[in-house]
Amino acid sequence: MITSFIRRKAREWARRRQGADSEPVTLHRRRVYILPTKMGVAYSLMVFAMLLGSMNYNNSMGFALTFLLTGLGLVAMHHCHRNLNGTVIRFAGADPVFAGQPARFGIALENPSSGARYDLRVQRGDQAPDGRDVEPDGRAVIYLSLPTKRRGLVRLQRINVATTFPFGLFRAWAWVYLDLHCIVYPRPAEQDLPPPPQHTDTGGAQDDHRGDEDFAGLRTFRPGDSPRHVAWKAFAREQELLVKQYAGTAVITHWFDWDS
Repeated sequence: MITSFIRRKAREWARRRQGADSEPVTLHRRRVYILPTKMGVAYSLMVFAMLLGSMNYNNSMGFALTFLLTGLGLVAMHHCHRNLNGTVIRFAGADPVFAGQPARFGIALENPSSGARYDLRVQRGDQAPDGRDVEPDGRAVIYLSLPTKRRGLVRLQRINVATTFPFGLFRAWAWVYLDLHCIVYPRPAEQDLPPPPQHTDTGGAQDDHRGDEDFAGLRTFRPGDSPRHVAWKAFAREQELLVKQYAGTAVITHWFDWDS
């Protein structure tokens, strides 16, 4: 409960401090935050215990190992912060989906520097992050999924870009506030209704608009007409494109029953 409260207050403070972002977003050092991880806290306690033991026994080798591990931790902190500093964030698009399908937002990570960046992660809320390495002057796209329940626009307003490179002792992160949205279409019907029952009347009536028995005349071509019914001879005489129309003696009637 206390951890969630602190995280929420920290996000609100960062939102007021940074304001809304416009694409592309470049992560400068002032907006990259860094704290030790659980492993980093255990590492610090271990080094502190080694320092106390070295002071108690006045052990020079203990002092040397303690200072070496301390310097290694400081170098890891520097590289962790530098691994995220200068990264460019862009929106790589989101394909429309139907209601009930997850919306997938593409987040592009670009590396304009001459050095590679390792284990860059993009996260939404408590979703498990997906880490990628980005080569010098390279680009990597990470997709975030967001559940959809109804049609309309689904928005992704905040993402978290983080890294724990190189040793996992520190976590550097940055909040990005882009107004990203995806179109959600209505969910299609799972099963169509059955067609109405048919009744064929062969009592001598004639349908002038459908059939294939008696020639009934010509009409203007419409998209979707069969090429076999096109009056090619008339078209060869530089007339307009016409279609032969036939009439049949069988008239099909559809019965619509209110109870069904």
